[in-house]
Amino acid sequence: MKAITWLASITAVALSASAFATTPKGWSTDLDKAIEQAKIQKKSVLVEFTGSDWCPPCIVMRKNVFSKKEFIDAASKKFILVELDFPKGDEELSAKNKPLAEKFQIEGFPTVVLLDSEGKEFTRFVASQFPKVEDFLKHLEEALENKTLD
Repeated sequence: MKAITWLASITAVALSASAFATTPKGWSTDLDKAIEQAKIQKKSVLVEFTGSDWCPPCIVMRKNVFSKKEFIDAASKKFILVELDFPKGDEELSAKNKPLAEKFQIEGFPTVVLLDSEGKEFTRFVASQFPKVEDFLKHLEEALENKTLD
């Protein structure tokens, strides 16, 4: 009986991790296209570097913030949202995104890098510092205000 319970729990974890491996609605996975859009729409770019199927803080952030309609609707008014994922279950995707992690010198997950419409970084932070939609959106507003002061 214990073996069946253990197998069921492993299956549930695997299924939930794979469900998180899909990019949330409202997010792009192509940074170059996002920067082109940002230029046209006069927006900034929010890039989230994540490990969607293995990083506990990344999984929590996606569940509690990044996949929430209220976050996507509010953040999309001023940002093009980009998810760059490094899942253990998809080595091809991780390899595709690796040059961008190297370019931006990403040292941990989940890291958020904010870019202006030209693709120039103006700030970065660890996403899990702001685990609620309201807190995250407030931080984004502050980052934009500080950017305009420069």
